[in-house]
Amino acid sequence: MNFLGNIIWIIFGGIFIFFEYVIGGLILCLTIIGIPFGIQCFKFAIVGLAPFGVKITDTSSNTGCLSTIMNLIWIFCGGFWIALTHLFFGVLLCITIVGIPFGRQHFKLMNLAFTPFGKSIS
Repeated sequence: MNFLGNIIWIIFGGIFIFFEYVIGGLILCLTIIGIPFGIQCFKFAIVGLAPFGVKITDTSSNTGCLSTIMNLIWIFCGGFWIALTHLFFGVLLCITIVGIPFGRQHFKLMNLAFTPFGKSIS
């Protein structure tokens, strides 16, 4: 079922999400300061291409409060708007019964887009 959901996701817009996040990640990686944020965009690209069957988990790391500070910078520099976009598409897709699984994947992406630092994909 995950395979079929990912194929339908890719056909109806997942490939565009993937390319948008890859291009955004490459642009962010042009500067040294933007590299951590670009790496997070590559994380979004992986989940944006095939979200069915992917689990996003919180990781406990030894970075102290660095991930919190990076998440705050991320939220104020665009993460809030990315999360709102995924919320909008998630609600829009959940209007129909057929779109509910795809809306849930947008909610998963919204969770990752709001605070990407300190989370891992498995």
